[in-house]
Amino acid sequence: MIGLIPIIQNDYLLLLAYALIIAGALFAKYEDKDWLAFVVALVALPIFEYIFVSTGVEVFLRRSLFGIMPIWLPVLWGYAFVAIKRVVKRL
Repeated sequence: MIGLIPIIQNDYLLLLAYALIIAGALFAKYEDKDWLAFVVALVALPIFEYIFVSTGVEVFLRRSLFGIMPIWLPVLWGYAFVAIKRVVKRL
């Protein structure tokens, strides 16, 4: 999914593409509490990203969410949390 970032320049179209990919992936293989992991990351990560960006250590060129970060980033983090949850479960 990261490979789509330079290809799809419009943040809202990229968000739509991510939403479709994630919905398809979760529909194809849903594991217990995947949605919980996704929603927790979707809500919590923008808060932590905001704190991190406010330190000046990280800067986004695409700032479609609150003028701070790309709107698709929390969705990408959400699915990353699902993937991390699955890996930890298997370990």
